[in-house]
Amino acid sequence: MLDHLSSSAYANPMDEKKNEAAVQLGRLGGIKGGRARANKLSNEQRTDIARGAAEARWGSRSILKPTHLGTLGSIPKATHAGTLQIGEIAIPCFVLENGKRVISQSGMSSTLGTTKGGTRKVPGDRLANFLAANAIRPFVPPALATIPNIKFRLPKQAFVGNGYEATILVEICKIVLEARRAGVLNVLQARIADRCETLLAAFGNVGIIALVDEATGYQSERDRDELHKLLEKYISKELLPWTKRFPDEFYRQIYRLMGWEYPRGANHPWLVGRYTKAIVYKRLPPGVLEQLERKNPYDEKGARRFRHHQWLSEDFGNPALRDHLIKVVTAMQCSDSWEEFTRKLPRIAPGPGDHHQMELFRETKSADPDLDPPGNV
Repeated sequence: MLDHLSSSAYANPMDEKKNEAAVQLGRLGGIKGGRARANKLSNEQRTDIARGAAEARWGSRSILKPTHLGTLGSIPKATHAGTLQIGEIAIPCFVLENGKRVISQSGMSSTLGTTKGGTRKVPGDRLANFLAANAIRPFVPPALATIPNIKFRLPKQAFVGNGYEATILVEICKIVLEARRAGVLNVLQARIADRCETLLAAFGNVGIIALVDEATGYQSERDRDELHKLLEKYISKELLPWTKRFPDEFYRQIYRLMGWEYPRGANHPWLVGRYTKAIVYKRLPPGVLEQLERKNPYDEKGARRFRHHQWLSEDFGNPALRDHLIKVVTAMQCSDSWEEFTRKLPRIAPGPGDHHQMELFRETKSADPDLDPPGNV
């Protein structure tokens, strides 16, 4: 019997009444004190206190309540997330399913080093308040007068984040440095300018989009997607009928630069085929030659059944081939030797690995062994 009785059965009824009275008395005192304190505060101070409590609990995120789940379809989802580290500066960044690169709202503020202090001209938006400062505002172009806040769903979480397009950070850094050159910044703003200088130096070499893609792991997926789209444009799904694509002048110039006698027949030695591959097909965008060789492999006799250009698309691949050949023939005509031509080639018709750097080529031997003259083979 005793096992089934609640412990409240042994409680003193007078204790319950006493405790309840104490609770009610304390609550009444708290309400009076809270109201008295609130009455002494301005509307702005009360708003700041409420906002501070919300930020302390949720930061720059808002939780999705069940009644809000129906709005998810209109809010893009972050498919990739990461932290871009530049020296001691950590920048939380995301790539959304619509392709936008985003820096979180709190991340943008911490990256720049802006504070919560000062008059809030735009409630809840520290970046807008920073740009509205008297020293900064004259340097803000009209296009950045209002920076849209991007809402997005955080990966694998029932939260909605707030952020800005990543490229906005670059523009803000330029604005701050322009204000510093004008000598109008205070001490705190000058520190922000120092951070902006560091950030721009890092972005200058690669670009913030590429850095965000690398930090979030989106780079490999982006490259695969872009390569797939490029190959779809370059490569034909069906074999095209043979049409003369290489002008005779292309071959005449190879023979002239090599000091060879031009043949009367249509057949060329294997070395000319190797040069054609190195001068033309290897200099098309990455992945094109590999795809052509898969579609047009060697047969059992070691020969290819078709010409590579028969697998290039009629509306994109072959026009790109024609434009490339025009550049190549021009470089040949402007050269007095094969060595001179191979030095000019990466600048006039650059390939994937050239980067327009002429120093890659030595006096008599190119960076690509397939372009070496016979004496260097």
